[in-house]
Amino acid sequence: MADNKIQMPGVFGGLMRYDEEYSSKFMLRPSTVVGFAVAIIVLVVALKIFFPVGV
Repeated sequence: MADNKIQMPGVFGGLMRYDEEYSSKFMLRPSTVVGFAVAIIVLVVALKIFFPVGV
């Protein structure tokens, strides 16, 4: 039975290579994304101050 071994192709050790040159339609800098997040937080806080929900 030991003579009937199947030879499998070599593996990549769990590493897969994807297309490294991915181009997106939206090119945003990290500072822009942080700016949007801060603006949303400020908007939510302002809405809670000016339009409080009764408890």
